[in-house]
Amino acid sequence: MNPRGDVRFVEPLYTLQQVGQFLGVPRSTLVHWRPFLQHFEVPRRRDPTITFIGLAEAYMLSAFRRAGVPLQRIRPAIEVLTDKIGVEHALASRRLYTDGAEILYQWNHEELSVLRNGQYVFRDVLREYLRLIAWGEDEFPIMLQLPTYHQTEVLTDPRRAFGQPIFGRTGTKVEDALERFWAGDDLQSIALDYGLDSSDVEEAVRVASRRAS
Repeated sequence: MNPRGDVRFVEPLYTLQQVGQFLGVPRSTLVHWRPFLQHFEVPRRRDPTITFIGLAEAYMLSAFRRAGVPLQRIRPAIEVLTDKIGVEHALASRRLYTDGAEILYQWNHEELSVLRNGQYVFRDVLREYLRLIAWGEDEFPIMLQLPTYHQTEVLTDPRRAFGQPIFGRTGTKVEDALERFWAGDDLQSIALDYGLDSSDVEEAVRVASRRAS
């Protein structure tokens, strides 16, 4: 699937460094994962290369890694989904699950098939990861809540702010609030002007500071 004109699939929005910052994944790991992520080759090295769907694919890979699924099991499963079943961008599909050891494919709403050996299981093991994703009718993500923020909702939505992180409460770009803080404005003033709580801005500063350290 690569709908013409669908910004989720056709617009490079993020650099590898940004994806790593959003997801808390080292850039070196993302370089290793890059063949799995939808991306474009660009003439300038610092230009964005990763699409929103590529960001969602990286998010799912980070979930598999945290669940203990080795990359060598992910690769053949993705090949099966793509080549034999015809599921493009399988890593970003709502129908992809894991039991911590195998990549699973949801044949319907009640059964999951283990791709490697055909056994069936019945459980939703990625609920905690998948709850941060808003899904479109095509069963691909339309919005992602960034997991590096724990106290406030920060989203990436390719239809808003060119896919850059925004506060879910107001739609304010996180970058705008941070720029004012780095310029010397206090948390309360920034929060008041943008309709946020000071704790929202404080968390954004804390996450940004952790990335820079």
